[in-house]
Amino acid sequence: MNKSKISMLTYWTRNYVLTLAVGLVLLFVVSALWIRHTTTEHRVEMMELIAEEMVSRITNMAAGVGPEQVDPYIDRREADSMREINPIVYITNASGEVVTTNRPFPPGLSFDFKKLMADDSNTLRVKNDGKLYTIIKRSVTIEEKVVGYVFTVEANDKLTAVKQEYGLLALVIFSIGLLGWGAIYKLSKRLSKPILDVAAAAKLIEKGIYQISLPEELKEKEVDELVTSFKEMVIRLEQLEKTRTELLAGVTHELKTPVTSISGLLQAVRDDVVTGDEAKAFIKMAFDETTKMKTMVGDLLSFNSFAVDAVPVKMELFEVNELLEDILRPWKATHPHINLHVHVLPIREDIAVDRVRFQQILVNLLTNAEQAMDENGEIRVSLQFIGNTIAVDVQDFGCGIPVEEQPLIFERFYRGDQKKYKVRGLGLGLALSKMMAQSIGGDLSLLESSEKGTTFRLTIPQTV
Repeated sequence: MNKSKISMLTYWTRNYVLTLAVGLVLLFVVSALWIRHTTTEHRVEMMELIAEEMVSRITNMAAGVGPEQVDPYIDRREADSMREINPIVYITNASGEVVTTNRPFPPGLSFDFKKLMADDSNTLRVKNDGKLYTIIKRSVTIEEKVVGYVFTVEANDKLTAVKQEYGLLALVIFSIGLLGWGAIYKLSKRLSKPILDVAAAAKLIEKGIYQISLPEELKEKEVDELVTSFKEMVIRLEQLEKTRTELLAGVTHELKTPVTSISGLLQAVRDDVVTGDEAKAFIKMAFDETTKMKTMVGDLLSFNSFAVDAVPVKMELFEVNELLEDILRPWKATHPHINLHVHVLPIREDIAVDRVRFQQILVNLLTNAEQAMDENGEIRVSLQFIGNTIAVDVQDFGCGIPVEEQPLIFERFYRGDQKKYKVRGLGLGLALSKMMAQSIGGDLSLLESSEKGTTFRLTIPQTV
């Protein structure tokens, strides 16, 4: 398959040139036919003028008008416009006998002028001696009596012969084709270069090299968008690669720590290093560590289940004010050191949600808000209508999220620097919460964050 591939520059140039060539050939054919047609018409008109001028001279001479008073237009025309043809002029009497001609009869050329005179048409096509001739006929009338006829005769092949014009047309067409090929080659090369640069950069990324160099601010909008998007993708891939590396170390550390603690605590109890109430305290600490590890493993399993759409969602209808208060009441009871303010809607409003997922999202947001503050802090939870959705805002007054970390907080396994060393976990909370919010038809987003605090917004569609 690779042997049959050709470069983009070759492909575009070849196809564009082929299209241009076909178009120019058609243009040449159409133009040649048009030139031939118009030239023939013009020459026939010249033959008509010759015939009419001859009739005018004969009638003027019969009327006693001297030759010097005849309009010399025909003479000028013959010098300027009749270079390619030389028609024979026959003057006959009323009986069809040739009285005079402008040059001797060519061998083998003869016409039945009586038959031509009887024809009603003034422009005749006659075949003679194997060739086709065009004959222009005009009658000579003196004192309202036809005394003879003027015939101008020329072979059709001379009337349609266009050599100089064809040569000029061919030169013009060739010049256009050459310029077109040059323009197409230059444009194709300009368009293909950044794409080739992107392809080369992709090969470097495939090898794990993210330090790439690509052109900046290209004039072509679509190509510039391609290069810009590729650069952003590279930055994102580099961040994900870094996150993946940190994840491996983080997961290993986070799961190893409770296992080590549990092992040490239980070993101390087993070896009677501690006894009595102290042993019970050690067992309780081991149980707490087990719970933490169970939670982390549960987060991993839940995240993987949501990632593959393997978790069923049970949508039910609830009154949103009552549902929020029911969820927050036990959390508030178990966190008496947190000053929790709840603002509900002024009216009753039903929503369709999965209660379990809705509760998991809110509890995770409250837990994150608690971790962002000092020991005694304040959290505000408020409901409001936003368009055709109901928004649940969870606001804390903690240290906030650094600006450079905000675009990454919903990435799986991402943990900010402030949280990485302060709170144990796998960095799945917000990513899992966002997936759960989307599974119930809503979404989770960061509304704002600064040194004064952070606000997350959970949106749920209103029930129609």
